[in-house]
Amino acid sequence: MQCVKSHYTIEDSIKKSRFIGVLMPCLNEVEAGDYLKQYHLDHPNASHITFAYRIKTGNGFISRFNDAGEPSGTAGKPIFQHLEGKELINVLLVVIRYFGGIKLGAGGLTRAYSNTAKRVIEIAGLHPYIECVEKRLTLDYKQMQMFEYLLKKLDGEIISQDFAEQIHLTILLPKHNLKELTESFIGLYSV
Repeated sequence: MQCVKSHYTIEDSIKKSRFIGVLMPCLNEVEAGDYLKQYHLDHPNASHITFAYRIKTGNGFISRFNDAGEPSGTAGKPIFQHLEGKELINVLLVVIRYFGGIKLGAGGLTRAYSNTAKRVIEIAGLHPYIECVEKRLTLDYKQMQMFEYLLKKLDGEIISQDFAEQIHLTILLPKHNLKELTESFIGLYSV
């Protein structure tokens, strides 16, 4: 599985219609909805704003696509097939069309949306998907320096911290490193 870490955009002109393809990271359906609302605000004169997304959740995958008024199966599904074919997850791919006055027909529309999706994926920096977990911990002050060293070594990061009598942390790290973090840290401080 692969993902993207930033936004990528391409633009194409096919028989006077303008197609803008945008690929971006997207972690949940609320975020996808927010992005789509923003694209509708940013492109009020667009003829169609079609999309597809694949999002990994704790219960499996959520996948959606929409033709946005184009003939059924000519826009959203071809976009989605490229996401699925490249095994992209936690992404939203939007194709914005400005109609140029020449009808493309069902086959032409399918090719146009498919090629736009394909092109934006080709320019994107794809990264292997690494599943991460969030963990809450409480440490003594004397443990903090060694813990930070170990966390960095395991590609983790501190998301939040609260300093009181003890330090309360929320960390994020690759799931496959959680066991090593726990075992190493307990080994360092077992008495």
